[in-house]
Amino acid sequence: MAEQNRRTVRDLRRGNRAEVLQRLYFEGPLSRQELGSATGLSSGSISNVVTELAGDGLLEEAGVVDSDGGRPRTLLRVAPGSGHLIGIDVGETRVRVELFDLALTELARTERPLVHHGYDVDRIVSHIRDAVAEVLREADVTADQLIGVGVGVPGIIDRTSADGVVVHGQTVGWDAVPLESMLRESAELPVHVPFFIDNGAKTLGQAEMWFGGGRGASDAVIVLFGSGVSASIVVDGALYGGADSRAVEWGHTTVRVRGRRCRCGSPGCLEAYVGAEAIRERWLETGRVEGEADTEETALASLLLAAHPGEDGPAPDPAALELLDETAEFLGAAIADLVNLFRPERILVGGWAGLLLGPRLLPAVRRYASEYALRHPGERTTIDLGRLGPDAVTVGAATLPLADFFARGGRHRRLDAEEAGGDSADGPQEGSWRRVVVERRSV
Repeated sequence: MAEQNRRTVRDLRRGNRAEVLQRLYFEGPLSRQELGSATGLSSGSISNVVTELAGDGLLEEAGVVDSDGGRPRTLLRVAPGSGHLIGIDVGETRVRVELFDLALTELARTERPLVHHGYDVDRIVSHIRDAVAEVLREADVTADQLIGVGVGVPGIIDRTSADGVVVHGQTVGWDAVPLESMLRESAELPVHVPFFIDNGAKTLGQAEMWFGGGRGASDAVIVLFGSGVSASIVVDGALYGGADSRAVEWGHTTVRVRGRRCRCGSPGCLEAYVGAEAIRERWLETGRVEGEADTEETALASLLLAAHPGEDGPAPDPAALELLDETAEFLGAAIADLVNLFRPERILVGGWAGLLLGPRLLPAVRRYASEYALRHPGERTTIDLGRLGPDAVTVGAATLPLADFFARGGRHRRLDAEEAGGDSADGPQEGSWRRVVVERRSV
C-alpha cells in the first residue's frame, strides 16, 4: 500500500498512456469506445490520453467503422513513423544491424562478417558504430529520431556496474567486457539515445512472444540453436508479450559425464554435441565430407545433403543419417529436461541452425523428448520451430527499447532530458550518460 500511495499524478498519466499505446500496438486499430472497454478507463480519460498521444505525434487515424445507429467511429493506431529503433544481433559468424520504424518495419539493414577475426571486441564495437551510421544514412533518419538501440549478444549479462552492462561470454573469450560503455564511447549518438543490451536468446524469445509462435502463451521456452545453444525461459507472458523472462546457459548443462570438450572448457556440455560448431567438427571427423565445409553453414548444408540427397541423388550417407539422429536425440533429451524443470506450454526452436536443421530433425526431436520427459508435463508441451526466421534476434533486440518506450508512456528520453535542463542532443557527456544509466535501472 505504501508503494501505491507514492504514485503521483504523473505516474498515473504515464500508466494510462502506456496502457493505451500497448492496446493499440498489439490489438489495433481501435476506436475510442473499444479502447475504453479494453482498458477499463473512463471515456474522459481515454479522450485526454488520446489527445495527448496524438499531440505528441504517436497516434494517427486508420479509417472509420459504422456503429450501431450512431455516427461512424474513427479508428486509431500507433503511427509507424513516430519513432525509430535499431536492433543489433552480435552473432557468432556476423554482426547484423537493422533499422526499424515504430511498427518494426525494416527500413535498412547491413551485416559485417566475423569469420576471419572472431570475437575481437574492439572490432565488433567498430562494426556496430559503422553499421549504425550506415543504416541511418541509408534510410535518411537522423540519430536524434532514435528511441533506442537494442543489442543481442552471447553470454551472461551483468547490470551491476555503474558504467552499464558488462558481458561475460566465456565461449567467445569475453571476460567482463564493459560493452555498454564501449558502445557509448564509440557510437556517434546523442546521449539521450539509450543502449539496451541482453542475451541473444532473450531477444529471440521476446520477438517470438510478441509476434511469433509464443504469442498468447503464458509459459514458454525459446531455444536459440546456432553456433552455440542457449534458451530463454518465459513466465506469465501472455499479455502484450510482457513476461518474466530470463536467458539461461542451457547449452552448458551436462549431457554426458566425461564427454566431448565444450568451447567453454568443460566436458560433456550439450553445446559440445548439438551446437553448429560441434556438429561441423563431428561431421568432419567421419571423413565422409564432400564439397565445402569450411564454415558452419556450409558444413551443415553438406551434412543435410548427404543424409537427404533427394530422389535423383545418390543413396543417403549412413554416417550423415546417424549423426543427425544422434543430434536429434541429444536435443530431444535436453528439451525433455526443460519440460520437466519448467513445464512450459510451448517450446520453440529458433536460431539459424535450428531453422536450417529443424524441418528434418523436429519429428525425431519430438519423439526423443517424449521418451525422456515425464509423461504429465510432456503431454502438455508442444515443440515447434520459431516463426520469425533469421531476423528474429534483431527484431527482438529492437523490442528492448520499444518495451522501455511503452513503459514510459511513449515519452521520448530527449524530452525528459530537455525538461530537466540536462544535456542536449549535441553529443554525449559522461555525467549525463551516468544519469541516463541510473534512470534506466529505476524504470
